[in-house]
Amino acid sequence: MKSITIKGSERESVGKKATKALRNAGKVPCVIYGGEKPLHFSADELSFRHLVYTYNAHTVVIELENGDKIDAVMQDIQFHPVSDKIIHIDFYQLFKDKEVTMNIPVRLEGNSPGVRNGGRLLFRKRKLIIKALPDNLPDFFNIDISKLKIGDNISVESLLNDDFTILHPDSTVVVQVKTARAVIEVEEEEEEEEGLEGVEGAEGAEGAAEGTEAPAAEAAAESKE
Repeated sequence: MKSITIKGSERESVGKKATKALRNAGKVPCVIYGGEKPLHFSADELSFRHLVYTYNAHTVVIELENGDKIDAVMQDIQFHPVSDKIIHIDFYQLFKDKEVTMNIPVRLEGNSPGVRNGGRLLFRKRKLIIKALPDNLPDFFNIDISKLKIGDNISVESLLNDDFTILHPDSTVVVQVKTARAVIEVEEEEEEEEGLEGVEGAEGAEGAAEGTEAPAAEAAAESKE
């Protein structure tokens, strides 16, 4: 998996006053968990733009001023409810022999014949939660939909791999092609029209039968006279 480097400074004070001062200076207070003890640091808000404002998944290398480098993944992020600025980020330290849980994006490739025939593509899971060793973390799941017909789907079962564990049931549908509602409505309208035509045809036949009986009765009456 691709990694992003973020340069930060270890925090000496973690009180509310110091935290507020950091935010006013355009910095984000952060914490790294998973080591011997939590490590508090801060970094410029702009340095997180390629990590936070992207659909892709990345690991992170935190470079501190004292020269230490820590491999980590982002675990949680908090935004200001009004300004939408980043106000806090939690990281989890990576170790080569310790599995980590992470959200991995799903990408679709190809064109579905089911969609070309009027079906509707439903992208059910745009990200999947997996558990793996750091070296086995994939950048994304690539799913080929070029053989999906109407009624077909691709589930988690087809994405299983020995390098990681997908933390969703095997039957979880990731993407599927269903009959479009418009197609169903058209079919229903056609069936209704066919039904009405059948009724009208029956009524016409009855009318024709009644019309042939009247002249016959009149002819019989005239012959008696």
